[in-house]
Formats: sequence, structure tokens, C-alpha cells
Amino acid sequence: MGDQDLSGELVGQGYQLVGRHSAVKLCYWTRQSLTHGRDCYKGRFYGIESHRCLQMSPAIDSCNLHCRFCWRNQGWENDELMPEYDDPETLLDRSIEAQRRILSGFKGDPNIDRARWEESQSPRHVAISLTGEPTLYPKMNRFLELCASRGITTFLVTNGTNPDALRAMDPLPTQLYVSVTAPNREVFRRLTLPAQEDAWDRLLESLEIVRGLKTRRVLRHTLVRGWNLGWVDQYAELDERARPNFVEPKGYVYMGKSRQRLGRDHVPEHSEIAQFAHSLAQRTGLEVLDESPESKVLLLGRPGEERFLPGLSPSLAEALA
Repeated sequence: MGDQDLSGELVGQGYQLVGRHSAVKLCYWTRQSLTHGRDCYKGRFYGIESHRCLQMSPAIDSCNLHCRFCWRNQGWENDELMPEYDDPETLLDRSIEAQRRILSGFKGDPNIDRARWEESQSPRHVAISLTGEPTLYPKMNRFLELCASRGITTFLVTNGTNPDALRAMDPLPTQLYVSVTAPNREVFRRLTLPAQEDAWDRLLESLEIVRGLKTRRVLRHTLVRGWNLGWVDQYAELDERARPNFVEPKGYVYMGKSRQRLGRDHVPEHSEIAQFAHSLAQRTGLEVLDESPESKVLLLGRPGEERFLPGLSPSLAEALA
């Protein structure tokens, strides 16, 4: 599919293109935070202020997996390190401009707290998770450096199949998410449809690297009924290989493009995710620290582990605890 087709479809879906390969999109929870004062589960778990969170990607047309449960566009991806990419300085500036442009229409809403809207104009968090595989962006180090220099925390979400990028990442994001969406090689092959034959081996290598990274590390298990929900012992072995700070078992949500590949019967109930999470906690020696039934996600970790982001005000941390 050509660039023009890609651009037209993404714009039609509400993406703000900020470069040839980059985009910003208003998160559902940013809207909810502004209109109803409700933050996403990352607010409850880690202190993220959803109205000040910018969701973006520097690699909208690059990914080496084609996950059946992914709600994003697929079909035109570059699956290796990007040969062309957007300048990181320009990318950050344009992403913030795009977020402000998206939020400008909320200013006149009488139901929105004006002070909260003013805060939204200065993002404190960048979620590098919108679409594509961000570790295929060659200038990620510089982008993370720029965010840190402006006091912006970064959540980087990766599928874990690019270990060289993780090994070379400097500085590290404030919080690194690695999606571990299969318990073994065969389920991984059938569910994620990888472009490379050695993608599973790359993921295992990344988990070893993650174990030694000096930042907040989270493994996320997106669980699809009938596909990858179960195999607690095998997931536990993967978690123990990486030894992250936190593990998030999360239920698949029937939305976006995933509806072309999966059905409603593949959506687990929160009770199923909770049962899995408690079994996983028992197997790994972790504890269930928190949960968000609305988002079908639980947080596993060790008692006493610092959950809230650096720089979060003590009053807000206390309110979220």
C-alpha cells in the first residue's frame, strides 16, 4: 500500500501525521481525563496523568509482527530498521503541537476544568506506543534524550524482537514495556505471525537483556481466550528470565482492526484474567498489587516496589495509593 493510501486511512481514523513516518493520536483516556476526570489504569498503577499524556509513534509503517489481536493498521509495514525516518527534534516539537491542536476544541467546553485543560497543553508523559514497533526507529536514543531534557517521562512499548536496539538504548525510557504475548514458540508463531523466523529467539534474548536494564521494566501479557490464555508455568518461566519490576496480565479488547481477525468470543472476562494473574503470582512469588476491572488488567510485583513515576507529587502519589 502506498504512502498516500496509508496517510489517507490514518487521517480518517483520527491520526495527526507529524512526519512521513510518525503520528500522534488522542488517547481515549486523555479525553476521559479532561471531560470526566478519569485516568487510565496507568494513572492508578503508576501515577500517569492522562490529560498530560501524549500518545505517539515514530514508526507508523514499521513492524515485524502482525499480531491477530492488534487493533492498529497492518499490511504495509517495513519489518527491519527504518531506512528513512523523521528527525527527532522536529518529531518531538511537532508531536506536542499536534497534541495541542487536537485538544484545542476542548477549551470551550463548559464542563472541562480550565486549569486541567491548561495543564494538558504541556505534556508530562510521552507514550511511545501508538502503532508500529518503535525500536525500529534509528534515532530513538536522541528522542528519549530530548524528552528527558524537557522533564517529560517516557513509556516505551516494544514487542521485544529487536534485542540489538534494547542493548544499545541510551538513555533508557522512564518505563520500558515488553509485550510477551505467547507462552511458547508455537503459540507465538500462530498468534503474532512474525516476519522473521527467529523472532521468538530474539524475544528470549531481549528478556535476558531486560533483566539487567537500570530502569522500570514491565512485562505485559495481552491474553486472548482460545489463543494464549493459560500456560501459566511457561509464562512464569519467561517472567523469571526477565525479572521485571512489574507484570501486567491484561485481557484482549475487541476493537479496531482486530475485529477483522478475531471474534467477541475471544474476549476474556476480567475474572479469567484475575484467575490467571493470581496463579502467575503464586508461581513467580510476586503479589497482586492492584487491578483495574474496567481495563481487565492486574498489576503484579513485589511489596515495597516503588510504583509511581519519579517527580510525581507526594500528594498525588498518596491519593493514588
